[in-house]
Amino acid sequence: MRSILIPILSIVSGLAVAARAAEPALIPKPETMTPREGAFVLGPETPILVDAKSKVTGQFLAERLRAATGFKFPVKSPGTTTAGAIWLTTKTSDPSLGSEGYELTVDPDSVVIRAPAQGGVFYGVETFLQLLPPEVFAAQAASGVKWEAPCVEIKDRPRFQWRGMLLDVSRHFFTKEEVEQILDALAMHKINTLHWHLTDDHGWRIEIKKYPRLTEVGAWRKDIGLDWGLDPKASTAYGPDDRYGGYYTQADIREVVRYAAARHITIVPEIEMPGHSGAALAAYPQFSCTDGRGQPSKDGDTGNADDVYCAGNDETFEFLQNVLKEVFTLFPGKYIHVGGDEVSTGFWSKCEKCQARKKAEGLQKDQQLESYFIQRMERFINANGRSLIGWSEIREGGLAKNAALMDWIGGATEGARDGHDVVMTPEADCYLDHYQSNDHAKEPRAIGGFLPLRAIYTFDPIPKNLEPEFQPHILGAQGNLWTEYIPNLRHAEYMIFPRECALAEITWSPKEARNFDDFLRRLETDERRLDQMGVNYRRNPLDIGPGQ
Repeated sequence: MRSILIPILSIVSGLAVAARAAEPALIPKPETMTPREGAFVLGPETPILVDAKSKVTGQFLAERLRAATGFKFPVKSPGTTTAGAIWLTTKTSDPSLGSEGYELTVDPDSVVIRAPAQGGVFYGVETFLQLLPPEVFAAQAASGVKWEAPCVEIKDRPRFQWRGMLLDVSRHFFTKEEVEQILDALAMHKINTLHWHLTDDHGWRIEIKKYPRLTEVGAWRKDIGLDWGLDPKASTAYGPDDRYGGYYTQADIREVVRYAAARHITIVPEIEMPGHSGAALAAYPQFSCTDGRGQPSKDGDTGNADDVYCAGNDETFEFLQNVLKEVFTLFPGKYIHVGGDEVSTGFWSKCEKCQARKKAEGLQKDQQLESYFIQRMERFINANGRSLIGWSEIREGGLAKNAALMDWIGGATEGARDGHDVVMTPEADCYLDHYQSNDHAKEPRAIGGFLPLRAIYTFDPIPKNLEPEFQPHILGAQGNLWTEYIPNLRHAEYMIFPRECALAEITWSPKEARNFDDFLRRLETDERRLDQMGVNYRRNPLDIGPGQ
């Protein structure tokens, strides 16, 4: 009996492998997908039919298809038939799919993308593009390509509402165009949040009209080698006076925000406080505890990385509130990230104003001044219709009433149990500045650590010991790209991709659908898409070095 059973199991297993191999190579993997016979073929006159709500998404699809194929793809309202057309609609959609879910049906004579909201229509479009040959993501029209999509029926929705990536532009400046190139690749994988780390000790990157010295002074430093020993030739972000850095004008910010919104990506700005404020305090030292005395900061360089905003000076809060007033006008999203991590209390302990504040507020420890600081800023942020989010450390001394937590060193379980929303980004699982191999000689210089592709793919954003009733407070997860050792776009892309592909799948796809071997199969095709987009991804995802 056993001798008969083994061949049968082998046949069944082989059929299962063959079936998986025949499935379209989509990342992230849809919730449900049923392949069908046949294919839909794009032609020179294929129309894109849209209802009134889907016109913008239809134009986005038409522009992408025109660029790659050279065909016209007129966008128009549906007539009496959808035969031979691509149809985008919100009518008669399944409301249970939510704001980002969709249904996609590809038949030989039509493509229908149906969703309750434009987020879902857009993600249906991105899935449809992945069904086409990878050349559809090229900037120039390709020749000799058979433009067809396999017939399939898909019903899909995300597991988590926050699917994010942090881009640190403070340590090293990336241009507006470079940020937009990253956004394109994120959108392809249904990432919906860019956490933009705009300020820190080493650079202030956002124009604030009321305080021009923030960018006149805080956006520049002498070179890129002082802090991290990098070759100045590794970056081109130098001004005419040979200072290193740069910043975004408010017009630049608005353009990037619009570009992201067209791809259904929300940008969350981070304005660091009360620590990591060296660049700002180099420009306006009167808001530090020392009024600039005893700091090495001066025009042309950034400030003391240990310095902090003075918590005892009311003018400090007025300054930050004025800064945020301008930030509010540029970023329409719900969240304002205030940092709050790694705050050194050394200056506070020696500051008469801070000690007076501590006494007046009945605080016992200098560390509690951070809680006071964050809670005071939260009241202002809430009063302006926004929500505060900060790193793990903002829990110390008591978490602000309505704040959300971004967990990098713990606190997610406790925060969720206390009713706070949480974004998971633990260093061990989500820090994209870590090495991708233990053979460092084969890798570009990194900050340290080891985060291979498999480690991200096996990470689950839900903490193991969090009870089911509190799990809805886990909004999702994001990968963080800190750029101390990443001075240019090519290096940044190498660190982001393909690890971002794995992150996209763990935040979108059902947990039970995950299969690493199948993911690697699909990744082979996805890397061809990245090739067409000109993305410099890491091409040996399983080259993990000796001893692994």
